[in-house]
Amino acid sequence: MTKDSLQLAALGDPTRRRIFELVGVRPRTVAEITRELTVSQSAVSQHLKVLRESRLVRAEPKGASNVYHIDPAGLGQMRAWLDRFWSNTLAAYKQAVEKPPEVSR
Repeated sequence: MTKDSLQLAALGDPTRRRIFELVGVRPRTVAEITRELTVSQSAVSQHLKVLRESRLVRAEPKGASNVYHIDPAGLGQMRAWLDRFWSNTLAAYKQAVEKPPEVSR
């Protein structure tokens, strides 16, 4: 499975997507994330593991815990992958708009 596929699969889960969004607002510890959700701290840790493995978040040790941040490198890879589709779509739109109208008979 490619990195892009791993990232999309990771964000396919609503709880992981919510965790990703929380970390996107500001870096957080597992305990801070758990307080915002209706799942256990163990479940949050498992979701963070998937997000880390797909390079969407990274952990920074701080004292006895980790603070989770968005991983700019991994997110950049996913954005570049998505941008390819956007570029192709815009190019197809440009071609369609610039195409001379067909003459009706």
